[in-house]
Amino acid sequence: MGVLVSGQGTNLRALVRASEDPAYPARVVAVGANRVGCPALEAARQLGIPAQAFPISANSGSAVIRDSSLAAWLLQQGCELLVLAGYDRILTAPLIDAFPERILNIHNSLLPSFAGTMRAVEEALEYGVKITGCTVHLVDAKRVDGGPIVLQAAVRVEDDDTPNSLLERIHQEEWRILPEAVGLVASGRLRVEGRVVRSVHR
Repeated sequence: MGVLVSGQGTNLRALVRASEDPAYPARVVAVGANRVGCPALEAARQLGIPAQAFPISANSGSAVIRDSSLAAWLLQQGCELLVLAGYDRILTAPLIDAFPERILNIHNSLLPSFAGTMRAVEEALEYGVKITGCTVHLVDAKRVDGGPIVLQAAVRVEDDDTPNSLLERIHQEEWRILPEAVGLVASGRLRVEGRVVRSVHR
């Protein structure tokens, strides 16, 4: 798998930990980022994983050109599955077409609530919900955060929560369900029927 990152790389580390198990059906072979100074890139390099930044400024200011270069590089690294692990850019056609129905995204809300925003945790607190969480879904070119849902995990909102305290508990669940979802896809154990994703026991 290739992993796209924008931040600290905690979900990347969770995927690497999972892949250390010989029985796990996927390995991280490339890490791409949209920011040169992204800490997750350095984490990948320290782990010996090929890592490269693809800033839009180095690609004629075009997301399409950037994604075309990124897709070509990922395929050269042998990626068959793409995971968005805290990647804060919307994918364009070159990337989506390179990995049809093989792109997973982790979002820090219970979709479809608080979709299409990088402020999902803050918005959940502002709205006053009592339960939030995280969602792993397949990327759909038609809707941001709108693809078929693979896995979700619920997190209770406490009265004294801040965005940071709530996000910390959500992260704990992200680190669990993202590797699980990748394992399901990589092992061919998912069947998509319209919007419904079913786990197939083999």
